[in-house]
Amino acid sequence: MSELKTLKIDIVSDVVCPWCIVGYRNLAQALTSLEDTLVADVQWHPFELNPMMGPTGQEIKEHLAEKYGSTEADSAGVRARLTSMGADAGFTFNWSDGMRIYNTFDCHRLLDWAASKGKQHALQMALFAHYFTHNLPLNDEAKLLDTVASVGLPVDEARAILASEGHTEATQQALAHYKGMGIQSVPTFIINDKYAITGGQSASVFIEALTQIAQESTEA
Repeated sequence: MSELKTLKIDIVSDVVCPWCIVGYRNLAQALTSLEDTLVADVQWHPFELNPMMGPTGQEIKEHLAEKYGSTEADSAGVRARLTSMGADAGFTFNWSDGMRIYNTFDCHRLLDWAASKGKQHALQMALFAHYFTHNLPLNDEAKLLDTVASVGLPVDEARAILASEGHTEATQQALAHYKGMGIQSVPTFIINDKYAITGGQSASVFIEALTQIAQESTEA
């Protein structure tokens, strides 16, 4: 049996990006299909889709109309497509009338902290479910702390971070780093610090790309 090839995969993502969880779930399916030939070291990194968003957020339909010129029909079509793609990828989207979009800087601070506890991926998944599956607000500290607790992280530490500037500098530096790399949209999957795959791609696209990258890495 040949030795497994290890790929480094950095995912630049935002918690309120539905394509990020669809893309990740399809990546996970691809990695399962390729488990006999390669393994991946996956790390998450922050991106803010709405850095200037106020603390109360904004109703999503209104936000999409202002930012992209989307009509209600456009929004409904995208939601239906995402719901179908999510189901195929093993993730449940539950859209609701009046659903709001939020600034996610505090979520990224918590994710930076969770990384130091070995729980970053677990919290990332829980936050996607918090927002998209359970329709919970991201600006409600009590509900956010419930999600933190659900992955086994200490709530008191998380509460102290939210009440302070904890992990602010590290998060700002990471945001600046990936912005400086020219990343303007998410998800962006950076493979071995060299290759980039963008968007909520299908599992088949990931399988083809990862297989080729692993082969090129072996030949190099």
